Amino acid sequence: MTKRIALYTRVSTDQQTTENQRRELIAVAERNGWEIVAEFCDEGISGAKGRDQRPAYDALLKAIARRDIDAVASWAVDRLGRSLQDLVGFLNEINSKGVDLYLHQQALDTSTPSGRAMFGMLSVFADFEREMIRSRIMAGLARSDKKAGRPALPPITIQQIERTLRSGVSINATAKRHRVGVGTVHRIKVKMAQAA
Repeated sequence: MTKRIALYTRVSTDQQTTENQRRELIAVAERNGWEIVAEFCDEGISGAKGRDQRPAYDALLKAIARRDIDAVASWAVDRLGRSLQDLVGFLNEINSKGVDLYLHQQALDTSTPSGRAMFGMLSVFADFEREMIRSRIMAGLARSDKKAGRPALPPITIQQIERTLRSGVSINATAKRHRVGVGTVHRIKVKMAQAA
């Protein structure tokens, strides 16, 4: 059965062209006997932009969700996104749909055993990168004596929320009335129940 593939190309500025990427990917498809069923091209759009700001990337993901294609071919990893986490997220998404990925510059083809092994290593490195970022953030907060997350509510606000909850008002209505999150009101209600 012929593999149905989609080409994805992208350049960051209007002064660049995707033609070289496209030409190489077409040659690879011809050598492998792949049928190109769709081409998606984002021109003049940074890889740091999200899916909502990259129309061709969004259309590619929709084609994957519909299972219109068997594989995605792209020139290089940085055409898909700027971070390892972005790539692993993309790989997880297409993998869940049974779609393979071919990256020309990195010689990555997830339809092969070595390509799947490389995908596994990329996932490990993405987790490592995430943990390193988290560690740096926590170390920076420790140095600055600041706590992570939102600042604590003033005691008077907590007392007002408790009074409102005791009067029988729902968690959602209490949150809206005091302009705080539903989760915050829920935590206060749980503490009230534990103290009773």
